Amino acid sequence: MKGSIWTEGVSLKKFPRLIGEVKADVAIVGAGLAGILIGYKLMKEGKNVVIVEGDRVMSGQSQNTTAKITVQHGVIYDRLIEKVSKADAMQYAKANMEAIEEYERIIKEEGIDCDFVRCPSYLYARVHEGDDEEGTKADKETLIKEAEAAKILGIPSEMMTSVNLPIPVTGALRFDNQAQFHPLKFVKPLVDQLTIYEHSLVIELMEDKVVTEHGSVVAKDIVVACHYPFMIKKGFYFLRMHQERSYVLAIKNAGTVDGVYYGVDKNDISVRSCGEYLILGGERHRTGENTEGGAYERLLMTAKKWYPKCEEVRRWSAQDCMSLDSIPYIGRLLAGENNLYVATGFCRWGMTTSMVAAMLIRNQIMSDFNPYEEVFSPQRFHLKASAKNLAEDGMESVVGLTKGIFAPNKCTHLGCELVYNPDEDVYECPCHGSRFDCHGKVLDGPAIKPASINKEEP
Repeated sequence: MKGSIWTEGVSLKKFPRLIGEVKADVAIVGAGLAGILIGYKLMKEGKNVVIVEGDRVMSGQSQNTTAKITVQHGVIYDRLIEKVSKADAMQYAKANMEAIEEYERIIKEEGIDCDFVRCPSYLYARVHEGDDEEGTKADKETLIKEAEAAKILGIPSEMMTSVNLPIPVTGALRFDNQAQFHPLKFVKPLVDQLTIYEHSLVIELMEDKVVTEHGSVVAKDIVVACHYPFMIKKGFYFLRMHQERSYVLAIKNAGTVDGVYYGVDKNDISVRSCGEYLILGGERHRTGENTEGGAYERLLMTAKKWYPKCEEVRRWSAQDCMSLDSIPYIGRLLAGENNLYVATGFCRWGMTTSMVAAMLIRNQIMSDFNPYEEVFSPQRFHLKASAKNLAEDGMESVVGLTKGIFAPNKCTHLGCELVYNPDEDVYECPCHGSRFDCHGKVLDGPAIKPASINKEEP
């Protein structure tokens, strides 16, 4: 069955469309996990908060997650120390460790039953068929370097020689006391406390106003937390991010695992338990690069190989905004514009970094000190860490725009050529990640206008 496992048996409250003008202390664009958490924390501070959402609460990427809450974000800390700084890498790690603690605090305080459980997180290096000795050695060395970086930063971790997966590994790096949960069960009691308007697409941001199709919110502070900040022009996010898709299966008759798993290889699989099911994620690619299809089938083949008796229960996919330096953009958009904030570029780790965004932006709006402000600042630019992605993203845009001149299907964002993704039956923009259904309806931004689709040339 197509659709996220998290939507099974969980129904969130429906909210009205915004019609007319309302006033608030803080207007938040986007009712995904980041927007909800930011709104919740500011509401607890006595702020009058209004959240506007173009579709429904948690209807975007937040419901398509694998729902890991962890400081372990792939192979990241060795790279951050080398290409950004040890100080920033340490602040990044501390912020994410604090986010895990904050989830647990809120869950206890609100009495939320959301299947939250502390568990280890494993970064593993798999032995692939046909791997030569050098390839296997390189993956293990990657783990060792990451373990050394974790030690330098004070992240409790341990190298392992085996894991609870039915595959051979060269090793694994275990981070203890991480977590997993059910994201929709978590937000259900939170959204009931918030003022939210659904089906209210934002079409313009003004100095003190958020304008939707049928209304507006006048507010002192404005937070854009809508996955891709399509309405912000000054931040040049179409030059500072690209988007990637990944695919997920929920399977049964596969047993359980003792934590959450993530492979060091780009083509490896993430794994976690969810009740009687296992959730497997993988087959990730830049949006617009799956023209041949077969991602779900390849993922299912892997599942069947690992767990021969398994059966598919659900399948779905997710989209992630990838920043240039692998650090999210969170905080004040620009110097001198103290009332406009952004939270985007979560790089596949949106569950943990949504809480980081809520803590950081809450502190900035309340004028409280935040030690993590500089590392996540949207105003930063780390040339050494960003150069490779900046060049690749620029080339993709040039190619897509050039092809778009003669293409029958063009993205309504900047005119790049749209390509067909047969796994999802959608058209995707390889430049900046906009997606459209076969009728031209916008599924993902930064595009906001429908596209003219020539169905004869998928």
